[in-house]
Amino acid sequence: MAENTVANEITDPTDLRQLLGEVAPRVAAKERKALHTRDREWIANTPFLVVCTSDANGNCDASPKGDPAGFVRVLDDTTIAIPERPGNRRADGYLNILSNPHIGLLFMIPGRGETLRINGRARLVRDAPYFDDMVVRGHRPILAVEVDIDQIFFHCAKAFLRSHLWEPENWPQDTLPSQARLVKEVQANVTETAEELERYYAEHYAAKLYRG
Repeated sequence: MAENTVANEITDPTDLRQLLGEVAPRVAAKERKALHTRDREWIANTPFLVVCTSDANGNCDASPKGDPAGFVRVLDDTTIAIPERPGNRRADGYLNILSNPHIGLLFMIPGRGETLRINGRARLVRDAPYFDDMVVRGHRPILAVEVDIDQIFFHCAKAFLRSHLWEPENWPQDTLPSQARLVKEVQANVTETAEELERYYAEHYAAKLYRG
């Protein structure tokens, strides 16, 4: 923030409500506590979601999860399970869940502006009978996040319409460096050359999507 800029901070819920306006009755009433048939269909067609967690001190994490559409399994009307595949092993979100079970999920379907939002309480399971139904390319999940649903609703498409997210003709020109060169530039402890990193990411991502 520029030194000469003074932020007009909002600190009171009443001030916030006066600024935003009142919630429309239809919007306020859209929350549900159990999965509708349409929710199940949306989950079955979802190949990508964002998992949001925080630890006991409020430190937050948002992590993307992706797999073939339908990778999130519906266990019953109020419970779903998200499989874990090999990743960077930081486990930020999973460590958060161990200290604070509250979780927020955002389900996205390519081409659709609406999203499905689920908020609930999570737990980690190392194995369960349904793991056999989550096998991809011959690999079972490492673990799964089971979520007891507290709140579920569809979110409107305005953010996607404003961002033109699914409209390639409106995407900004990609002028950013490759992943390898970003890593080389921002991480001081990287000893590999940029060329070595380019080969690593090109080969590693394709070969180790499911076997770590």
